[in-house]
Amino acid sequence: MKQTAAILLALLAFSGSAFAAPEVINFKNKVTFPHKDHMAITGTCITCHVEGVGKIKGFGKEWAHKNCKGCHVEMAKGPVRCSGCHKWKD
Repeated sequence: MKQTAAILLALLAFSGSAFAAPEVINFKNKVTFPHKDHMAITGTCITCHVEGVGKIKGFGKEWAHKNCKGCHVEMAKGPVRCSGCHKWKD
């Protein structure tokens, strides 16, 4: 019973933070990330936030190109070319 309660409490805490997450995140490198859309597709935070909610540890160009682009290739969905994510023209 204690284990079930602990699991439910952890799930509640983890899922509650998803609702506090921004719908869209704009990065300085002209990338607009539709956070809400990705949550709808994956159904969980842990796909990207493997160490917990909040900023992704180690996030940067290499991480994004490996994980984001890698997921898009694997799922055969989403942009995989530079201009698919990076919008240099205003």
